[in-house]
Amino acid sequence: MKNIILFVAALAVSAFLGWKTYSHFVVSGKLGHERSGGEVVGDAVPDAVIFARQMADQSATEPGSTEQVLFGDLHVHSTYSTDAFLWALPLNHGKGVHPVADACDYARYCSAIDFWAITDHAEALTPARWAETKDAVRQCQAKSVDQQNPDLVSMIGFEWTQVGPTPAEHFGHKNVIFLGLDDNQVAARPIAAQGAATDALRTNAAGMPALVSVADFKNRQIYYDLNTFLKNTRDVPACDEALPSSELPSDCYESAPLPGELIDRIADQGLDPLIIPHGSSWGFYTPPTTSWDKQLAPIHQPEKFSLIEIYSGHGNSEEYREYKNILDLQPDFSATCPPKQDGFTPPCVRAGEIIEERCLNEGGGADLCSIKAKEARDVTAGMGIAYHLAIAGESPEDWLDSGQCTDCYLPPFHHRPLTSVQYGLAISNFDDVQPGEEPIRFNWGFIASSDNHRARPGTGYKEVARRLNTETGGVVDPKYRKIFIAEEEVANSDVHRKTREELAALAGFQLTELERQSSFWQTGGLAAVHTEGRSREQIWDALQRRETYATSGPRMLMWFDRVDPQGQQVPMGATVEASASGEFHVKAVGSFKQKPGCPEFAVNALGEERIESLCAGECYNPTDERNLIERIEIVRIRPQVVPNEDVGNLIDDPFLVHKCEPSQNGCSFNFTDATFTEDGRDALYYARAIQEARPTINAEPVRCERDEEGNCVKAKLCFGDWRTGDEDCTAMKDVRAWSSPIYLSYRQENVSTDGE
Repeated sequence: MKNIILFVAALAVSAFLGWKTYSHFVVSGKLGHERSGGEVVGDAVPDAVIFARQMADQSATEPGSTEQVLFGDLHVHSTYSTDAFLWALPLNHGKGVHPVADACDYARYCSAIDFWAITDHAEALTPARWAETKDAVRQCQAKSVDQQNPDLVSMIGFEWTQVGPTPAEHFGHKNVIFLGLDDNQVAARPIAAQGAATDALRTNAAGMPALVSVADFKNRQIYYDLNTFLKNTRDVPACDEALPSSELPSDCYESAPLPGELIDRIADQGLDPLIIPHGSSWGFYTPPTTSWDKQLAPIHQPEKFSLIEIYSGHGNSEEYREYKNILDLQPDFSATCPPKQDGFTPPCVRAGEIIEERCLNEGGGADLCSIKAKEARDVTAGMGIAYHLAIAGESPEDWLDSGQCTDCYLPPFHHRPLTSVQYGLAISNFDDVQPGEEPIRFNWGFIASSDNHRARPGTGYKEVARRLNTETGGVVDPKYRKIFIAEEEVANSDVHRKTREELAALAGFQLTELERQSSFWQTGGLAAVHTEGRSREQIWDALQRRETYATSGPRMLMWFDRVDPQGQQVPMGATVEASASGEFHVKAVGSFKQKPGCPEFAVNALGEERIESLCAGECYNPTDERNLIERIEIVRIRPQVVPNEDVGNLIDDPFLVHKCEPSQNGCSFNFTDATFTEDGRDALYYARAIQEARPTINAEPVRCERDEEGNCVKAKLCFGDWRTGDEDCTAMKDVRAWSSPIYLSYRQENVSTDGE
């Protein structure tokens, strides 16, 4: 008997030691391997297909024009981005890793776009991954036989992913994109941000526990590889911040805390890339009351940001609203909770409602519950994006439509109006401006992109495959939820105030209402350029001169030009000195309606199996029939001419509305602004074309059940996890395109040349 006991004990000890050893090897990343940038499968798209697309669009262009309209996506992630790797895991409904090369094949044959750029988070791009990224993009470009007339232009870039914990420290995300592909034409190293994003994507990103690899044993290798990925990310030593970028070794981790320093470090390498802000109004990481104003300071070099991403799969950052989340933010981070405002419910107001209802259900008296509700409002107002953590056992549905812009077009989660595109175009910086000098302003051209994290550029061509073509994701089983979401306390009426220090110690994804966000992800937008040809240089020149526009996904055609009294014409993106508005001409043509499935040439190039896995069996596959343009709206913004001028009075949205007759040839009209001369101040104008509605993923993100007064009383969210299943959660929503603005600098007639 004694021997049996000793034998069992020995087995138990051996099993324990074996498990400890296995667990150590899993968590430390010793069982995984670094993933490659992948291999491009498809060859170049046949010349006849490219020519047919060009002719189809050429028939809709203005008479006598030799310009082409090309479409692309300048914001794409592979699983070289930490968050993308996490969403690719099978436990998150992922389909496995998505290497850079997948983006090439997807761009060519699934979305069939003309240009794209890889922009993985710099915070996770090790020297080895940067080398693999460059090799994969070069491999993609090499498939084009004629580099002066390629079927697809591929660009190298990275994302500077900055997140500040307070409004004063937050500058947001910027994509950095290079013209050339050679080593001396791109950055020696991706340049990362510092702070919360670096902590979440590089330093503190949680690996997978050994238990997960056992629970999902058939997929164990991907969990091993994730932990290896995280280990290799952390192992890269930080560069010496005292050294200029050009003197750093190639194998260190370079970072820049502020936009101006990012620009200086790139310039020190002799490079002048496109630097494109994006996600400016995304509230899941942007602290309430953050505004564009501080980024107009000369130290941040706002003139270097010639383009802005107005729309992506994360939502539309265009529109300014006057609602407030909080008021009177203090240095100690206390704040006042404002009341509801014209259809907008501040989250702190909803927090008070939740706590008061719980208190009453617990048997508390009206006076006590009112006091607790006020405490909830006060505490959550001061907790920034992490306000929800003050409420124990809260669920995403509890928050109804609080914090959301209910009258914006496909807004991002927790849309921040003070970092909207319209607000940025309306403000001016008058600091140190001498008499006769112009104030500092943003002069952006508009693009849209996808921000897809599954190596799928240009996802908006069809509204299908929500879990592949949007950022939707979530665990397949609630047992995995605690890996990403902290263990919840039982719901009660107590309010849990958390200090800034306590919040800073939490992993980044716990702060951002990860589950509720899934109801807001859409398929991505497109960047469109007017260009004389398809070459890399011609596309780049169009981007540089801002002859660009944005669409919410489909390939709408759009023109927006100004003709002065002398007959000189300038296109969208131009800046003009003028004493009169001149005449503006705008035209929009609807995108082609789509056939199901994929064209034969795409299936022949990739094979049926890859078409299904990469494209979800659906490609850009146009008919000969176009969608209809329903109306064209003109937005006018008159930037501030004196400090503290009320921005709400400077944005005319819409300034004009033109109703369109149904026509396959599109819609056009001309207009002038007689008040431009009367006002005697600068102004900018852009056009917004609205196409007929189509079923759109997450078009109604909260799916509210409303009472007789229109209040949201119950939410039905579209989760990415086990709760919603494979439903695409579509609702009818119109499609849009936004021209880049034309900027008019007012000059009195006797000194004006009225030229470009």
